[in-house]
Amino acid sequence: MIQQFIELGQGYGDIYELCELIKTNEPRFHNAFIFTANHEGATVASLAVAFKPSGESKFMPIYICREGIPYNEEKLSKRIQIFKQTVQEAGQQENIFEIKHSSIFSEKNQFYQYLIGILRLNHYIPPMQ
Repeated sequence: MIQQFIELGQGYGDIYELCELIKTNEPRFHNAFIFTANHEGATVASLAVAFKPSGESKFMPIYICREGIPYNEEKLSKRIQIFKQTVQEAGQQENIFEIKHSSIFSEKNQFYQYLIGILRLNHYIPPMQ
């Protein structure tokens, strides 16, 4: 199984696109994630959704809006509320992880490999075959 992150943007208007992907691909919807990271004294969130492979494919896309949303657990932003509501309407629960910020990594690809490792280790996505 090949998993790959597909970046939609940094969480502004693209949150609505991410939610629309959940609605239109509900049969393939596998898992939803909120990744939080501390950066320059503030906590930011990345929202991501993993979909099951289509047909006989061995490719699992994970769409992400990376680190553009301020995160406060007591008072969630409207964008995070919309995401959570869409996930719940699809009959799932989002998984929240505290992670390292992408700026720690020299390349974005390393950051995404780090996230794939976390998700595989915690059995939220299938292992590599």
